[in-house]
Amino acid sequence: MERSPQAPDTGTLTTHIRVDREGAVGILTIDRRERFNSLDVATARDFRRAGLRLARDPQVRAVILRGEGGVFCSGADLKYIRAGGDGAELNYLQGNRPAPGGYGETFKQILEYIHSTISEIKRAPKPFLAAVDGAAAAGGFGIAMACDLVYASDRASFEWAYGKTGLTGAESSTFFLPRLLGLRRAMELVLLNPRLDAGRALELGLINAVFPAATLDAEVLAIARRVAAGPAEALAIARSLVHQAAGVDRLDHHLDRELEQLARIADGADFAEGLEAFFERRPARFGEGGSG
Repeated sequence: MERSPQAPDTGTLTTHIRVDREGAVGILTIDRRERFNSLDVATARDFRRAGLRLARDPQVRAVILRGEGGVFCSGADLKYIRAGGDGAELNYLQGNRPAPGGYGETFKQILEYIHSTISEIKRAPKPFLAAVDGAAAAGGFGIAMACDLVYASDRASFEWAYGKTGLTGAESSTFFLPRLLGLRRAMELVLLNPRLDAGRALELGLINAVFPAATLDAEVLAIARRVAAGPAEALAIARSLVHQAAGVDRLDHHLDRELEQLARIADGADFAEGLEAFFERRPARFGEGGSG
């Protein structure tokens, strides 16, 4: 993604989150390629900082979310989850309560930041566009679906993926799937978990267009510039009205439910088995007493 050297707020927030400006277009890049652009707590925290900065900057009239290195985002970092997370963050989230012994509290470290970012994206008076190159899985899938416009490269893939490790879904995925696909198709993605290539995602209506990988960033930047050049106040009101018609005013409540249920299920035996199966590169054996 090309960057403007004149932009005063351009730069890296951490080694894994970058905020750039191209005129009135803000660009948020996840750059954690060694972990498939997954989010540990530090990356999730800075993802939220970057999202809020762009959502609230009056000079930014459209925002692009993208991943570096041929991967969009693979969601929460399961290696970080497996290692137990960050003790200081757990103390903040738990107060004086003892940890329950599972992985739920560790997930909360990450998901509370991601969920608040998604909420801010939908409240912002400007459109957010996802430029998906490579895999968008689990939380990365949810983040992409929360954007107003979604564009993919011809090598992109989309996967709900939560069920592979025994999880229930989060990052807005269970909220937007039935709104984007209808009930039957949403259930198909949740229960059967097909991995969708860009062409199939376009057929189903999950994304707006497919571009060659080599030109994806330039194509999405051109679209974002076109949106940014429009009547900002009128588009913001129209966007808000469409959100109201689609029930997006219920999103915050649903994000709370997603977090509550995923944290609960992450403390159970199925997720413990699913997590071990993920790292052992084998199918999970749910309900068989596995490693959980």
